[in-house]
Amino acid sequence: VPQLGPQLPPRLTQQPWHLLYSTGRDGFSLRTLYRSGARPDSPALLFIRDTEAQAFGAFSATAIRSSSGFYGTGETFLFSFCPELKVFRWTGRNDFFVNGDVNLLMVGGGSGRFGLWLDGDLRHGGSQPCETFDNETLSQREEFCIQDLEMWGLA
Repeated sequence: VPQLGPQLPPRLTQQPWHLLYSTGRDGFSLRTLYRSGARPDSPALLFIRDTEAQAFGAFSATAIRSSSGFYGTGETFLFSFCPELKVFRWTGRNDFFVNGDVNLLMVGGGSGRFGLWLDGDLRHGGSQPCETFDNETLSQREEFCIQDLEMWGLA
């Protein structure tokens, strides 16, 4: 969180963050992650470490939740620590920010590709370059296995 502080919208840089969900504490379940979400207007940070020790994730200006369509704002971004912090911001080409149901969570999209996706049991995910963020693949491989996942929200 400290390294990402300067990348967050200015109104959030001095706000305290707290851990809402952790696979180590809460188990591997997308349903549980949704239930652990903060207030609907509260932003969320997703941190992922894959089994190859790559760290990456997403910032959503709104709470991560199950939905019937895409939601979010242009403040949403993807990031990767490979090896230093890289941030991929909204390109303005589409508004495919965040979308999820009990089987899949997606951040960014376009042309059938997702900037970041996670399956319902939070064991597997993937990352591809997408139109929303013009990002690089966040992990070393387009599909990865999740070792740890955390979701942080504003206190």
